[in-house]
Amino acid sequence: MNRKTKARIMDASAIDRVITRIAHEVLEKNRQTKDLCVVGIRKGGACLAERLAKKISEIDGGEIPLGILDITLYRDDLTAIAEQPVVHKTEIGFDIRDKKVILVDDVLFTGRTIRCALDQLIDFGRPKNIQLAILIDRGHRELPIRADYVGKNVPTSVVETIEVRLKELDEVDEVIIMEGEK
Repeated sequence: MNRKTKARIMDASAIDRVITRIAHEVLEKNRQTKDLCVVGIRKGGACLAERLAKKISEIDGGEIPLGILDITLYRDDLTAIAEQPVVHKTEIGFDIRDKKVILVDDVLFTGRTIRCALDQLIDFGRPKNIQLAILIDRGHRELPIRADYVGKNVPTSVVETIEVRLKELDEVDEVIIMEGEK
């Protein structure tokens, strides 16, 4: 498995600009933050969700409830990812019923991760609506899922991968395209 960096498509300032733009788009679409909450998909989506909630609060002045989903047990390929997959805690310390949920992830690819997240969110109650915010949309959908807020559309081949590196996890903020097979 020989993978090389093909291109660096975002740096820290580009990621910050995208989060700021998406925060403004969320506020424009939803008008007020009273019934708004942000939920990120662990790992990268959770970091981005925290940044987005903070940015929305800075712009609007209101506190935005923040949650984290671990979708491991909802995956349709659970046995394929590991013999004993590591399950982390889902942290949603507020009621999502009748809320506008902004679901956040780093990369939208086949749509399967988002389907798992939607299933899990519904288990917490019936929100008023769920809106999807994605840092990178790379195409190749297998399910009819689309994002409401997209940081950047990046057409890729199926054998390329997108790596989102965030300072909370990787000590650097960048998005890169990797060549070669996963």
